[in-house]
Amino acid sequence: MRVYVEELSIRTRGPFDMVNITGLVEDVVKRSGIKNGLAHVFAPHATGVLALIEDEPGLRADIIDVLKRLVPPDGSYRHPVNAYSHIISMFLPPDRTLPVVDGRLALGTWQSLVFIEADTHARTRRIVVQVVGE
Repeated sequence: MRVYVEELSIRTRGPFDMVNITGLVEDVVKRSGIKNGLAHVFAPHATGVLALIEDEPGLRADIIDVLKRLVPPDGSYRHPVNAYSHIISMFLPPDRTLPVVDGRLALGTWQSLVFIEADTHARTRRIVVQVVGE
């Protein structure tokens, strides 16, 4: 079994920005040379998460609306500045594991992998992609 690791860097535009990283992860899988196995994608951040969504503008807006209703950015929190960012990160995972079949991510027709910025400002974010298989 082989293991291939690559780190990506993305830039977000601010709170609740969603960056589609599907193509970036697919490129890593191709470079890995692994035909069948798993791609584990991890965002090593306390205020950023990964989600599998249908990447459509209306749905993006709906997701943001729901997150803001569930964890209001202007809520009364004890932690200074970005408590809501950390709370959102408790409910959505910082990682996803995706099957690799015949050298490609095995995603559903409408599935895209997005990074969601939960913090209060634009950031440069690291994404670690580890492809394991044969």
